[in-house]
Amino acid sequence: MAGITLGRTLLLCTLLLWGFQVCCGAITVKVSPKVEVNRGDTAKLPCEYSGTSLDDIVVTWYITEEESDQRKRVAYRKTSGHHESDPESPLFGQVSISEDFTLTVTSVKPSNQLTFYCEVTAGKDGSGEASTKLEVFVAPQKPEIKKPSSQAISVGASSSSEIGTCTTMNGFPAPRIIWFKDNMPLPEVKDKKENTYMVPSTVKEASGLFTIKSVLYMKPTKADKDSLFHCTVEYSLAGEQNKNIQMKSEPMKIELHYPFEHVMFDLLNATDVKEGDDVTLKCATDGNPQPFFDFYKQVQNEAKKMEGAEGLLTLKSVKRTDSGNYTCIATDFELDEKSAYKILVVNYIDQMSVTPADPKSVKLGDKVEWQCKTKASKPHTVQWKKGSTVLSQDGTLSIESVTYENAGEYVCVGAVSDVPGLTAQASVNLTVTGQPQIENPAFGEVTKEGEEVTLKCSAYGYPSPKFTWKPSAKETISREDNKIVSTATFEATADIMAKGVTCEVSNEYGTDSKTLFVKVKRVLVISYQLTIIHTGHRGPSCSR
Repeated sequence: MAGITLGRTLLLCTLLLWGFQVCCGAITVKVSPKVEVNRGDTAKLPCEYSGTSLDDIVVTWYITEEESDQRKRVAYRKTSGHHESDPESPLFGQVSISEDFTLTVTSVKPSNQLTFYCEVTAGKDGSGEASTKLEVFVAPQKPEIKKPSSQAISVGASSSSEIGTCTTMNGFPAPRIIWFKDNMPLPEVKDKKENTYMVPSTVKEASGLFTIKSVLYMKPTKADKDSLFHCTVEYSLAGEQNKNIQMKSEPMKIELHYPFEHVMFDLLNATDVKEGDDVTLKCATDGNPQPFFDFYKQVQNEAKKMEGAEGLLTLKSVKRTDSGNYTCIATDFELDEKSAYKILVVNYIDQMSVTPADPKSVKLGDKVEWQCKTKASKPHTVQWKKGSTVLSQDGTLSIESVTYENAGEYVCVGAVSDVPGLTAQASVNLTVTGQPQIENPAFGEVTKEGEEVTLKCSAYGYPSPKFTWKPSAKETISREDNKIVSTATFEATADIMAKGVTCEVSNEYGTDSKTLFVKVKRVLVISYQLTIIHTGHRGPSCSR
């Protein structure tokens, strides 16, 4: 019967080993299968037991280090309350046992990732133990991509080229690197016979943390010239909700070399070219790097070589003679040539031709006429203007009977409307000679007799007329447009108030005179009556 009991006990102990409960005799010990904690945090490893009612119980915690299977005691506690941490343990100073036999590990670090054993000893009732795994997590640094020392990667190479190295540091446990192209993950391939593969490496630093590198190799095509590459590091932290976290690197664009197929030759100027502009012609290809460029201009039956730099041909202050057919020849590193051409048109407008060109002097009432014309590269307009007023749009300016108001400067403007800013102009001056004419004068005003009054007398005429005031006064002469203005100040005597003041002008062609009158300002007196109706009473009346 004792043999049967022993057999059943051994069978029960074997089954309990699969459930993290271990018994020897009647003692059953239960711990958590694993405890997760982030570096620097505190880990708590509970330990429970059953199968004995004795008061004298000893609970001992052990560890097993990775490099050996030998157990080391870290701490123990008796039900009597006595407890100690083992000073020979690598966890000394970090561990303590509470009254419920939970082992507490403070300031957890990667080297604390160990297997822990809780052993319960109960005298005559025997002993039991169970193991738990402390798992430590450290978030790695943001991954960085570094291009290879040889920046250039060529399309069509016989073997795969190094695209870049992704590195992430100081993670625990070792994280995983994933490569992406244009935000699409690349399959993790390590076979170097494939066109795209990765070469990973893992280094465990002295701190116990891991540095992970992954070198990406590819046989890129021309379509990859605009592709963006990045990598992510995938890692976990304590807690089920913190698994498979991804941290992304900065994007990287590769420097890809590929031969060109087409040549583009264009004018960089945004508008039509006109004489005096600086012109830039740009030659480029759809290859990388850009090849060598040579520029030529067709002059009669000969190609004249032009000096350009880095695919740009610049012509300063172009003239109409710079118009013509320009050719760009691109030569790649294998001495293959392709070319493109561009026709440059330099728009122009000639100086305005005015007949007669000399300043014109005519007598009052005579007829005057000018002809204006020019030539341009495109249809153009010709306008005669005086100030901002357009007088003619057919190149002919004719005045049948000139007046003094017609005197002054006239401008003939030619413009090519299809080419903004392409204009030319010429000006002529018209002088009108003749007897002076006084403009109808305004009367002077005073508030009372005896005050001073200022009078203005304005006259047309050429040569400039001489002014005479009657009675005489000190005058000031000024010019306003085509008029000569004399300003004089008088005392408003009774005689002046009655007869006025005479302004006389004269030149070699004759005289003119006008009388300027002075009057007293009339004071307007306003009378009004204000009636307020209020409860049948009439309000007061006011006058002013």
